[in-house]
Amino acid sequence: MSEENEEQFEEITSEEVDRVVAQLETLIESTDSENIRSYLEEAMNEIYYLVYEEEEEELDSEVEACGEEDEDLSEAA
Repeated sequence: MSEENEEQFEEITSEEVDRVVAQLETLIESTDSENIRSYLEEAMNEIYYLVYEEEEEELDSEVEACGEEDEDLSEAA
């Protein structure tokens, strides 16, 4: 059973994502068809968010927490 779980989840590194995104950007730049470009851009975004979506959500949470602290200080003054 634990072998099945290991096969279902794989670790994707940010280095691999960065490499693939860079290659897709190059491919997009050399593509004439707007339809193909659209699909490639969508794929590039999906791949990017495999790794970076969680990091951005964490940063957003930290910024919101800082904003709330600032509001509390201004209300006290």
